[in-house]
Amino acid sequence: MIDFVDEVPVFPGCEVVSKSEQKKCFQKMIFIHINKTVCYPEIGQEMGIQGKVYMRFVIEKDGSITNIEVLRSPDRNLEKEALRIINKLPKMTPGKQRGRPVRVPFSIPIAFKLN
Repeated sequence: MIDFVDEVPVFPGCEVVSKSEQKKCFQKMIFIHINKTVCYPEIGQEMGIQGKVYMRFVIEKDGSITNIEVLRSPDRNLEKEALRIINKLPKMTPGKQRGRPVRVPFSIPIAFKLN
């Protein structure tokens, strides 16, 4: 697995932007995915539970998402929702090193905040 790649993984829809903009587009699209997909757990709302769930996963050589894990979480119910969100990520164009697809690890916090 490689932490730094010549070409970053590409989120669907980011193929049309320049190479220099793809990382920004990736981050923007992943947060759009999270915001569209999130369903705040009812029990979390009732109990007033908030916080960030820190997730890690791997974008594989074929663009699929694997090795999804929770690094830190304030609550088990928020953790389950964060896992569901990451499991719904679309297949991506894999990252490349010297022109070859490689596995790329990715970490992201998912914030749960009550209004």
